[in-house]
Amino acid sequence: MPGPLVGRHVLVAASGSIAAVKTPLLVSALVKAGAVVRCLVTPSAERLVSAVALASLSRHHCYCDGDQWDPSRSRPLHIELAEWADLVVVAPMSASTLSRWSQGSGEGLLASVLLATEVPVLVAPAMNTAMWHHPAVQQNWRVVQSFPGVVPLLPASGLLACDRRGDGRMADPMLIELAAAALFSRSEEGAIADRDWEGKHLMVSAGATHEPIDQARVLTNRSTGHMGVLLAQVARLRGATVQLVHGPISVPEPWCEGIECIPVTTADEMQRVLSDRQPSLDAIAMVAAVADLRRAERLETKVSKQQLPELLASGWSQVPDLLAALSKHRPRGQTLLGFAALAGEDAALIAQGKAKLDAKGCDLLMVNPIDRLGQGFGDQANGGWLLGHDWTHEMPLMSKLTMAHQLLDAMYQSHIAAAAAADGRNESW
Repeated sequence: MPGPLVGRHVLVAASGSIAAVKTPLLVSALVKAGAVVRCLVTPSAERLVSAVALASLSRHHCYCDGDQWDPSRSRPLHIELAEWADLVVVAPMSASTLSRWSQGSGEGLLASVLLATEVPVLVAPAMNTAMWHHPAVQQNWRVVQSFPGVVPLLPASGLLACDRRGDGRMADPMLIELAAAALFSRSEEGAIADRDWEGKHLMVSAGATHEPIDQARVLTNRSTGHMGVLLAQVARLRGATVQLVHGPISVPEPWCEGIECIPVTTADEMQRVLSDRQPSLDAIAMVAAVADLRRAERLETKVSKQQLPELLASGWSQVPDLLAALSKHRPRGQTLLGFAALAGEDAALIAQGKAKLDAKGCDLLMVNPIDRLGQGFGDQANGGWLLGHDWTHEMPLMSKLTMAHQLLDAMYQSHIAAAAAADGRNESW
């Protein structure tokens, strides 16, 4: 299936932050993903990143302020670019560019484009940590986030170019590419930048858990954590404050930027985190593939191969049902999504899923067939059936980013329906 960025017009703008040296990596990644890319640099950015390099990587002229009023053009360049783009990405956004945009200034080509554009703008600020936390910058940041279509990617914390550690590092280019792809993975195109989860707290569980057999061996499964991590990032782009509790996962490290991550190993550790944090959450998505069995007693030594058959034959107990426990103790109004990794014929899978939905007491259950080619554990695509207590919705094979959006849509609608049933009137979050 074609990727979400194939054929999309993406305008990448770099402003005057040292992080502009990373902009070519972003442009290269977007082009490889199939996007049609054009680049723009401010005068300050021109001193940090080569316009020739950006032109070569994008296969198109890189625009600068000197191009804005070219008399050979029949239309103003800032209007042309604003109308050409399906998405504008400002990476990095400097304090100066942020200030101009927040005040409605059209000084310079980028500032003019930002005022003229009517498409989503993905914004990745980058600056010294003291500058980022200055009250004036934070005020400008709040103003910009109130503009329609703005999708913010907060700066990460780490070692900055000034040798200081703190907030201010531009989001990783790999994460910016993922965010761009996620925006175009929404089924309703007009809603790609909607922040309908604004102000809500979501916890996602992801990956496999490892249950020790002995000091060297573990019982686990093939889950990589892709689905859960992507769901968490898509929820963040839609405005949620997201916590990710995860077992060992195999995803690019930048995919976890911007999310509070709580790494765990065993089901018991995951259950403690979920139990402690459940009261403060609006929704929980249990995407993790939790191991089914654990040793009744933990061995602190490695057993020999000869002893292993005897060890595996006995001494096992079932792992507690984490989702059922959440359902039992959830506060009023909390929405729960569960996942069930199953194998078999369609009708049997749906029947098993409905039984699990009733037994676990969650609002929604995603039946996830893992015996189908090209989907499930470790693949980029997924499919199956999303079940409610009185309905079944088929989820045909789709990218996991698209599925993440559809699952969040369903959780949103489930909450509204529950609220309306409880008090007899329409509510939104």
